[in-house]
Amino acid sequence: MSEREFDIVIFGASGYTGKLVVEYMHKEYGGNDSINWAIAGRNKQKLSSVRDELGLNENISIIEVDSTDEESLDSMTGSAKCILTTVGPYQLYGSNLVKSCANNGTDYVDLTGEPGWMYEMINAHKETAESSGARIVFSCGFDSIPFDLGVYFVQQAAIKKFGKAAQHVRGRVKAMNGEFSGGTIASLGATMATLKEKPELIQVLANPFSLTEGFAGPTQLDDSKILLDEKLNMWVAPFVMAPINTKNIHRSNALLGHQYGEDFCYDEMMIAGEGEEGKKIAEAMTSANPMGGDNVPQPGEGPSKESREQGNYDVLFLADSDEETIEARVTGDMDPGYGSTSKMIAESAICLVQDCSELAGGIYTPAPAMGEKLITRLVDKAGLTFDII
Repeated sequence: MSEREFDIVIFGASGYTGKLVVEYMHKEYGGNDSINWAIAGRNKQKLSSVRDELGLNENISIIEVDSTDEESLDSMTGSAKCILTTVGPYQLYGSNLVKSCANNGTDYVDLTGEPGWMYEMINAHKETAESSGARIVFSCGFDSIPFDLGVYFVQQAAIKKFGKAAQHVRGRVKAMNGEFSGGTIASLGATMATLKEKPELIQVLANPFSLTEGFAGPTQLDDSKILLDEKLNMWVAPFVMAPINTKNIHRSNALLGHQYGEDFCYDEMMIAGEGEEGKKIAEAMTSANPMGGDNVPQPGEGPSKESREQGNYDVLFLADSDEETIEARVTGDMDPGYGSTSKMIAESAICLVQDCSELAGGIYTPAPAMGEKLITRLVDKAGLTFDII
């Protein structure tokens, strides 16, 4: 793969999130000769406009690719070490690309939060990726990097202090200021449509261990209703992204050789507050639909630069063991769905290409693929913090 023309190709570069990735790459690595990157999409004219608008170097190549045309996909994946794709919903536009990357031994990162599709891709292409050397890493945005790496981070602290991982980790979202992306909302709609055609995927979506390839762990806490977190003395409410994050975290544990234990439990909820007022807030949060309403963004749309920069998130990870609870905190300095996500996926692609030469081919989640190496990059470059409190 060292002979390939490009280190990274950003596929979907003229879309809203893809353009943010391009902007970040230009700002941080535009003059860096150690990373040779290109932009790709189905409309060459739009890509040229992006290159002109952002003032990209003229040596940044433009590749015209159609996600339905396997020949054009193979041409792109054969030219690159890694494909970074923001073209979703992935269940509609991503399957041929994963197949092409697996066949051609090309690394791949995406932003998917679509577990039914991930389940199908693992079953269809895992063996091919292992044979070709392709490292395919799903969910390299807000779903699920802060959560997957947050659990990994707090568990490394537990292992260092106690000689073993904690049996139970609680993910608690303290703050999340920013909008969900239009792509996330479109993915939810595509998932509901897919379930009508493939009702067998209902069981995949309901099972927290659906991505662990046959392993079935213990019964998990029901985080679909409000409850009093007695250790925090706070009421907590269901978190809309828990169904995907929990599946990714259990897959990470399996890929890490059950480093967290075969009896590992994880639940993920939003902090509402203390006492009766906290309970009322939790109930209100449960009844609200964060992805509903008339003003939700459509695919390709998103907030202003000012809105992105004013966003942030703050998540606690509490590793409960017999000895004591270790508490970690992960924060991001921009809105989760766009600003922070675009930085996270860019650094994931660079980390995979530059820092993970020893990683074997396969289909991964972020923690077992990149672990500490990605945490270091995200702290140094992407505005995230990882701290033990």
